[in-house]
Amino acid sequence: MRVLAVAVGSHGDVLPLLAIATELRRRGHAVTLAAPAPFAAMAARADLPFFALGTEEDYRRAAAETGLWRPWRGVRLMFRHVSVLTEPTYAWLAGNARPGESVVLASTLALGARVAQEKLGLDVITVHLMPLLAGSRTDPPILPGLPLPDSVPARFRHWIGRGADRFVIGPAALPALNAFRASLDLPPVHRLRRWWSSPQRVLFTFPRWYAAPQPHRIPQAQQVGFPLADRFGDVAEPSAALTRFLDEGPPPLAFTYGSAMSRSQAFFRTALRVCTGLGRRGILLAPQGGQVPTDLPASVLHVPYAPFSRVLPRCAALVHHGGIGTVAQALAAGIPQLVVPVAYDHFDEARWLRRLGVGAALSQRRFTPARAAPTLRRLLSDPRVAQACTAAKLRMAQEDGVVEACDAVETFIRTARRPDG
Repeated sequence: MRVLAVAVGSHGDVLPLLAIATELRRRGHAVTLAAPAPFAAMAARADLPFFALGTEEDYRRAAAETGLWRPWRGVRLMFRHVSVLTEPTYAWLAGNARPGESVVLASTLALGARVAQEKLGLDVITVHLMPLLAGSRTDPPILPGLPLPDSVPARFRHWIGRGADRFVIGPAALPALNAFRASLDLPPVHRLRRWWSSPQRVLFTFPRWYAAPQPHRIPQAQQVGFPLADRFGDVAEPSAALTRFLDEGPPPLAFTYGSAMSRSQAFFRTALRVCTGLGRRGILLAPQGGQVPTDLPASVLHVPYAPFSRVLPRCAALVHHGGIGTVAQALAAGIPQLVVPVAYDHFDEARWLRRLGVGAALSQRRFTPARAAPTLRRLLSDPRVAQACTAAKLRMAQEDGVVEACDAVETFIRTARRPDG
């Protein structure tokens, strides 16, 4: 079967689809990945045919917008950049996919794939990476900028989420999307988060023990494990300097604020002071230049990128933004997590980690040495946290989200409608 995988977003959005696409190709399917241009090199290392959506300059320009990392303004900016890729995605699928002969594997923001499904009759599987996208009336997610506690009635929190759809997400995403749909003689979409899931099949790539399924919301959904994909990233092995640093002393604290964050100077300044205050070694992971203090002591190392699966098991704890891929890697390593959420699903992931007992959260405003140091000290010394981290590590070792996702895709291929059916 020919599989056309489309991933729109940053590393956390693209690498899971790349990992799934690579395993499908290993199983004998003809697979091509379409993603933003900077991911071409990663696809090439995986020996995966690639189609570039946009240019590298387009991607850099989008990633450099500091407003992306503001809870509400970020949604508007994100959809502005996503909308630019909707028509090229549709055009690529229109030229390469055939009903009954192809299956499209689409990330949440690959809106052009859903348009192609409706207009061209393509078989499409939507891949949602995070629990926030499942939706629930009984256990609504925590929205960025609205960290309502669980003590607030679920009905009210769900109502707030509907308001976000109407007044934030809709105005940001629907005008451009519906203009394109009108050019194809398709009716307008009125609620994006109801429409963007394929009516045929949806994969939620987080396990049931992490976040409970919500079948009443998306009955065509199937839940699989986390698709750990860091080996497909910018480098496959730790650098010699990082390996040497890990060998030379006790497990360090690790700090990262994501692959696309370009305004993390305050985070890393606090990280340095936390390491000093706790007397701990530290690793600061930041790919962008100018984010990390230049006068680092010998006990703190800066590296642009490192494969978490090789590094985190040798760390004491991870402090990060709350991206779902980073969450999964720390769970697999069995170490505590301190989340300093920024936007999108980060606040909601912090909630799931607290429920599991493996982490804590501090807002950006409260992420100071005076608050972060005692929080980390508690996470590192509490036997209940250690027990919860060990339990999560064992669960992670018993599953393979990439394999489970590919099994689900192949089951769909066997049962999907065919031109003669």
